[in-house]
Amino acid sequence: MDLALKDRVYVVTGASRGLGLAAARELVSDGAKVVLSSRDEESVTAAAAELGPNAAAITADNADPGTPERLIATARARFGRFDGILISVGGPPPGLGTDNTDEQWQAAFESVFLGAVRLARSAAAELPEGGVIGFVLSGSVHEPIPGLTISNGLRPGLAGFAKSLSVELGPRGIRVVGLLPGRIDTDRVRELDALSGDADAARTRTSAGIPLRRYGHPEEFGRTAAFLLSPAASYVTGIMLPVDGGSRHGF
Repeated sequence: MDLALKDRVYVVTGASRGLGLAAARELVSDGAKVVLSSRDEESVTAAAAELGPNAAAITADNADPGTPERLIATARARFGRFDGILISVGGPPPGLGTDNTDEQWQAAFESVFLGAVRLARSAAAELPEGGVIGFVLSGSVHEPIPGLTISNGLRPGLAGFAKSLSVELGPRGIRVVGLLPGRIDTDRVRELDALSGDADAARTRTSAGIPLRRYGHPEEFGRTAAFLLSPAASYVTGIMLPVDGGSRHGF
C-alpha cells in the first residue's frame, strides 16, 4: 500500500533512539523527510546521518518553551514545508507514589506533559489541512503500570488533551492520534526489566502475559506510527491505538 508520504515533512521529537527513531526511520523509508530532535546532540546527529539526506537533526529539549518554534522553522527552512509532528519523549523516572519526589514530578510535568502540549499547540497553529499531530503515550493511559507512578499520572492527561484537540482541529482537516506502546524491545524497556534484579526472568514473565508471547520490535511500532501519520490514515483521528501485542484486555 502506498502511504503517500513522498516529500511530506514531519518533526519527530525524542528521536535519537527508541520509539522516536523507529518511527522516523519508517517515515524516511517510505519517502518522507524528517526533522529529528533530542537533548543528546551526539546521538541525534548520528541518527540523522544514519537516515540520510532526508533527515535533519536539531538538539532541543521538549521542556524549553522555544523548542516548538525552532523545530517547525527548521522543517520549513530545510525541507520547505511542515505536514505533521510525532511528539515522543523519554519516559519519566520509575518509582512508587510514596517515593517519587516533587522535583521528579515537576521535571516530568515540564517535559512529558507541558512540553508536549506546547508542541501540539504550536503545530496546530502552523499545520495546513491534511496535517497530523501524533503523541507517543503508553498503555498506562488505560491501566496503571506498577512502578511507573509518574507515567501513570501524566499519560492519561495527555490522552485527554489529545482527544479534546482532535475535536477542535477536526473542522480544519487536521488529525490528532495517539499511540500506546506496550512492551517494545527498546533500551528504556530493557532498563525497566533490569530494575527487577533479573532482566531475563522479568522478560520471560512479562512475555507470558502478552497474547503474542513476545516483546514487540521497534520497527513494528515504527510502521504503525508511519501509517497513522500518513495520508493513508486520512479518516482516522481522535484514537488511542495500542501497539502492545494484545496486552490490553478491553476493546
